[in-house]
Amino acid sequence: MADISTLNSFAPSTPLQDDDASPTDIRPRSGKPAEAPEPSQNAARLDGEEVQVDKVLQSDIGVNTLLTRLKQSITSARDLAAFLKKRAVIEEEHSQSLKKLARSVQEVARRSDHRQGTYSHAYDEASHIEERMADHGLQFAVSLHRMSEDLHELASNMERNRKQWKQTGLSAEKRVQDATSLAEKAKAKYDNLAEQYDRVKTGDKQSGKFGIKVTKSSAQLEDELHRKVSNADGDYQAKVQAASSARQDLITTHRPQAVYHLQQLIFECDSGLALQMQKFAAFIEKLLLSKGLCVSPLRNGPSNSTGSKSLREVVHEVDGQKDFSDYILSFSTGAHSTADVQYERHPTMVPPTAPAAPTPGPPATPTAQAPSPANPIATQHPMGPPGIQPLPQPLSQPLPQHLPQQLPQHLPQPLPQPLSQPLPQPSSQPLPLSMAQPLQSAPVSNHPPSLPVPVQALHEPFHHPQMYQPYIPPPGPPPQHMSSAPMMAPSRVPAHPGNGYHQNLPPLNPVFGVSLEDLYRRDGTAVPMIVYQCVQAVERFGLDLEGIYRLSGNSTHINQLKSLFDNDSSKVDFTDPERFSHDVNSVAGLLKQFLRELPDPLLTRHYYADFINTARNDNDTQRRDALHAIINSLPDPNYATLRALILHLNKVQEHSSQNRMNAGNLAICFGPTIMGTNSGGNIADAGWQARVIETILSNTFQIFDDD
Repeated sequence: MADISTLNSFAPSTPLQDDDASPTDIRPRSGKPAEAPEPSQNAARLDGEEVQVDKVLQSDIGVNTLLTRLKQSITSARDLAAFLKKRAVIEEEHSQSLKKLARSVQEVARRSDHRQGTYSHAYDEASHIEERMADHGLQFAVSLHRMSEDLHELASNMERNRKQWKQTGLSAEKRVQDATSLAEKAKAKYDNLAEQYDRVKTGDKQSGKFGIKVTKSSAQLEDELHRKVSNADGDYQAKVQAASSARQDLITTHRPQAVYHLQQLIFECDSGLALQMQKFAAFIEKLLLSKGLCVSPLRNGPSNSTGSKSLREVVHEVDGQKDFSDYILSFSTGAHSTADVQYERHPTMVPPTAPAAPTPGPPATPTAQAPSPANPIATQHPMGPPGIQPLPQPLSQPLPQHLPQQLPQHLPQPLPQPLSQPLPQPSSQPLPLSMAQPLQSAPVSNHPPSLPVPVQALHEPFHHPQMYQPYIPPPGPPPQHMSSAPMMAPSRVPAHPGNGYHQNLPPLNPVFGVSLEDLYRRDGTAVPMIVYQCVQAVERFGLDLEGIYRLSGNSTHINQLKSLFDNDSSKVDFTDPERFSHDVNSVAGLLKQFLRELPDPLLTRHYYADFINTARNDNDTQRRDALHAIINSLPDPNYATLRALILHLNKVQEHSSQNRMNAGNLAICFGPTIMGTNSGGNIADAGWQARVIETILSNTFQIFDDD
């Protein structure tokens, strides 16, 4: 018969209960299991229904009943684990789909063809609320997965311990049954021999074994049967004693131990089931409460320490009138009214007029005669001083026939003005020959004459002199404004940018349209100087500028800055904002234009398909590691330039609360720029391009160091 040490070897491997715990106590225990309490001690504490329960458990069917009950608990644990696992899968798929939808909504809301302003802001905030709700759902799914694994582990431990105690308990029961069976067989043998001995002793002869052939005398038969009866009696007594001893051990030791430990396993499994169901209820409440707080945070509560707004408040902030006004006013700089179309007759198309014959006569007063449209030359003297218009001459003498009669139509016509004092009467004598000679020497031409009057004088208001005085040129060389050099119209004066650089500089060392390999061999720097200058300008003056890299700069200004770098990039210094007229958006646009005009995109056409295929992987960790491996395979100039650009964009996204440019926005702006629009992909790759850049930005310091 197995001793107590042998039975202890079948004890469950998981801790069950403290040594001083009762059979109904379900607290976890450590160390070796204690000896089962005596039935008399249990009976003293149990009464009523518990006494009946204990009576059944201590009966011959107690161990089998407990084994069946433990099997039910194990089956229930596995069923609950399977339910939690399926529930976790459903919740995870729902949350992942909701999160992807929220991100796609955010990307759509930032497109230029989408409505902006308060609506875009509310749309973005609502999608962020949806994303936070999805995060809570993912946490709930993780908790359910953990609960399912715990229940599976509990069921496995219970099944293993059940097998151990089934073998221990039933083997003890089997030993008692075997001993009892042997005792019953010994009794039957003893009874049979005793009956035969009694018949031989009394002389009763019957047919049978002893009646077929008798070779011995009655005395010999009696002695032989007596000896057999004595042996059977001894064997019977020994078997009864062995069965009694085995049953005593079973009742006092083996059965109580098996019942006790099976009870503990049942209580532990049931308590585990109850605990996981309580956790499931608590997690359901927490999930619903968290989603409710996302939709409507508590006022002045600990969960609203950041001042989050409810979904209702976010939606009510949409102001359609303000969005409409802001959109219209954004075009105010380009709102110019077209000037009215006016008819201007070309000077060459003015019909010639025949001058009247010069006849002496009284001079006309300046205030009583208006100039004739048919004789415009009477309003100006070709050799008069600049800025002074003479009074109309009296038409007492005819003008020479060869005087130019085709003057510009736009010359101002003098109007008579009332004079406060009468002008002195001019002499009625004809003009001296010396004064009329310049008019006679004027050549005949089919084109408007070049007047020696400055252009500005043509547009000044007309003023009458107090008295007409013929202009006599001073001796010496003519003044500068009287030079015969052709004058330049105001619209043809070359304009210079505000930063002091000329607009059209010769491309001595071109940068745009040159590959990174060629720039590296020519300049000796892995990161082109234009990238370095633009990055430091944005980091110094544009990190908090809203819409940086999304809002385009002035195209004319960008072309001016481009000519500077194509001329000599080593002489450009953007540490002074005056050098780029404080226009950081133009600097950002210059950097994007440089990347767009690279002959081979920054991420190269060779690896384009690898980047797109990697972006299709939904596992964030695997996608990050695969992109890391591809980036390490880029050429050295491309790797160095990409590293500088990504570290810079990471700084930009760190200020997204001010500039509204997070990783997703920057990825949309730089996806086609860095990967190229003509790299063999179609327009459907735009989303995957953005996902590549967003993954790199989200794992900046896992892919690049920040030295």
